[in-house]
Amino acid sequence: MAMAATSLASMLILTVFCCYSFFTTSHAASDEFPQCLSASILGQLVYAQSSPSFTSVLLSSIRNPRFSTPATVRPLWIITPTNASHVQAAVVCGRRHGVRLRVRSGGHDYEGLSYSSKRPEVFAVVDLSNLRGVRIDKQNSTAWVDSGATLGELYYAVAQASNQLAFPAGLCPTIGVGGHLSGGGFGTLLRKYGLAVDNVLDALLVDARGRLLDRDAMGPDVFWAIRGGGGESFGVVLSWQVRLVPVPPTVTAFRIPVTVDEGAVDAVTRWQEVAPALPDDLFIRVLLQNQTATFEALYLGTCDALLPVMRCRFRELGMTMNRTHCQEMTWIQSVPYFYLGSGATVEDILNRTTAAGTYTKMTSDYVRQAIRRDAWESIFAGWLARPDAGIMILDPYGAAISGVPEPATPFPHRAGVLYNIQYVNLWFAGGDGGGAAQMKWVRDLYAFMEPYASSSPREAYFNYRDLDLGANVVVGNVSSYEAGKVWGEKYFRDNYKRLALAKNEIDPDDFFRNEQSIPPLGPGK
Repeated sequence: MAMAATSLASMLILTVFCCYSFFTTSHAASDEFPQCLSASILGQLVYAQSSPSFTSVLLSSIRNPRFSTPATVRPLWIITPTNASHVQAAVVCGRRHGVRLRVRSGGHDYEGLSYSSKRPEVFAVVDLSNLRGVRIDKQNSTAWVDSGATLGELYYAVAQASNQLAFPAGLCPTIGVGGHLSGGGFGTLLRKYGLAVDNVLDALLVDARGRLLDRDAMGPDVFWAIRGGGGESFGVVLSWQVRLVPVPPTVTAFRIPVTVDEGAVDAVTRWQEVAPALPDDLFIRVLLQNQTATFEALYLGTCDALLPVMRCRFRELGMTMNRTHCQEMTWIQSVPYFYLGSGATVEDILNRTTAAGTYTKMTSDYVRQAIRRDAWESIFAGWLARPDAGIMILDPYGAAISGVPEPATPFPHRAGVLYNIQYVNLWFAGGDGGGAAQMKWVRDLYAFMEPYASSSPREAYFNYRDLDLGANVVVGNVSSYEAGKVWGEKYFRDNYKRLALAKNEIDPDDFFRNEQSIPPLGPGK
């Protein structure tokens, strides 16, 4: 097994750690924690706030400047491990000296919870960016990928091994694998191969006792929980074994903008029913901005095979579609096409940085019944026409993602879901009102959409985390299960309780926690 040697070495290291006490002390002295770390981790891998490099290391993976202001509660230390034993030492020392850990892989957390806190707290960040290896097993169509790798690095490594293998995950190549896989993960292959977590075969987890556990050692409930329930609630997932999926040597992409004057309202209204029912080889999403609906598609086949499908199944778009709209390419070339545009190269997806200075606010919805045409007219004429308007991104479900039973993974948004909506607004430093108008647009549009979205509960996607949906309440130094229902059932529906039971199994003291981490729930409660 690919991880056998790593596991053996780490288990030997673990025997040293097992003599330590795993109970948190009542203080978090600024000296004891780094002194404890120094016994196992080189000093240059640990940054205190007093370090000259602390700020640059902290900012290196902050994707949203909203969470790097003077008012942000920052970590007291950043640990940049290069192997499993460093993470184990961080956990052991954190438990011993009252320092909680937050875990950052790519830094895309929509609320910045992987590297900041919304309340005063003594904590350190374990930054996994040095743990970014990708090991491809072409013969078995699998890979081991470390949590600190980006999706772009994973995709690139897969394509280097074979142009007829892929991995079904998100569109943004700068996203860290660790956070993305632990929350679900979907992209252009979702209708053919489902979620990223539907294709996870094994994982290596450092738990709250500092143990390094694979799938068998962590047990079925915890392995179930980390595949969609947020890995940071249960420990530190260091790496994942994933199933690679076949793709043809030629795929076809297109991007077609349709304005309101050209029939955007009718096209979007029709898209709601067509897109989830198309053949599973065809994915068509819609970006709504200003007075334009832009239809973006990936088809696992040639343009000649795609055109008849479009003209038959989606006449509202197919009537104007012809071969000039098609862009034939390899699957790996489709990654920069969707994220960066037609002029980007495959090597561009290896860039781990994003544009600086772009502030964002985002949230999400799920739609189970098609929205009426008159509502879309109101959305275009009112909400999208405002000077402070943002973007709505509509991703179709159906086929493979909807064919998996709801309890199979923590991610519950399966059968019956037509599509997901992501509401996005952006602004820049120095903008009027500091983004107040843009954030209000997101919140007000979300309120407007309530009659059209799923209900009881109104569902949301965990990887599009939003603290407006609710936050944990800590009672007796443990997050409250009942208070967590407010947000937890939106993300996980009936799977929320099972996640809390798994949390109690692996981390009953709630060492790994943040404002939307899974609370522990004892059996029989």
